[in-house]
Amino acid sequence: MTDSFEAKGRRKRLVAVLRQKGITDEEVLRAIDTVPRHLFMDPAFLNHAYIDKAFPLSSGQTISQPYTVAVQTSLLRIKKRDKILEVGTGSGYQAAVLAEMGAKVYTIERYRDLFLKAQKTLISLGYEVDFFYGDGYEGKSQYGPFDGIIVTAAAPEVPSALLQQLKNGGRLVIPIGGSISQVMTVAVRTSDNTFEYTDHGNFIFVPMLKGTVNAK
Repeated sequence: MTDSFEAKGRRKRLVAVLRQKGITDEEVLRAIDTVPRHLFMDPAFLNHAYIDKAFPLSSGQTISQPYTVAVQTSLLRIKKRDKILEVGTGSGYQAAVLAEMGAKVYTIERYRDLFLKAQKTLISLGYEVDFFYGDGYEGKSQYGPFDGIIVTAAAPEVPSALLQQLKNGGRLVIPIGGSISQVMTVAVRTSDNTFEYTDHGNFIFVPMLKGTVNAK
């Protein structure tokens, strides 16, 4: 797996686009400038990898638009060595951005083919991530509590199991809504039994589903 001068140049142009769209977190921008997004996609699609748009993967899933990745990651307010749970590994790109920022990443994927492919890609790039094939609605309580949880699929409401796996002061970033569009929602745990919610704009994600799916 290689990273070319052409790809690096395309990433720098992508970062400039994200700045124009209002992304100000320099550490997020540095990670996006560093992680070779094209290696998380079919190699035939280099021309698409650094355009600010989502792109289809197998199993009816997508690799999120870079702007969306930047927004969700910024909302997490990551510090080095934070424990972050990602629900929906997908291509593995978001997990790579989190790991590049120094987070300890735990990621769950319900589609076995995506789980295996993302694991292979991330390991080949040297990112140390804990991978799980399972139901994201359940989270991973045995590895919590987490400083942050990021959900990369749309849920009708915030899953209570995920809320309970946040540390006090921890942040859950999740798109909430129906099939047409969702509101990016941040839940901050303010005490053992209370959470503070804020909204951060409309987005479109694939739905968050329960259970697991084996490869064909």
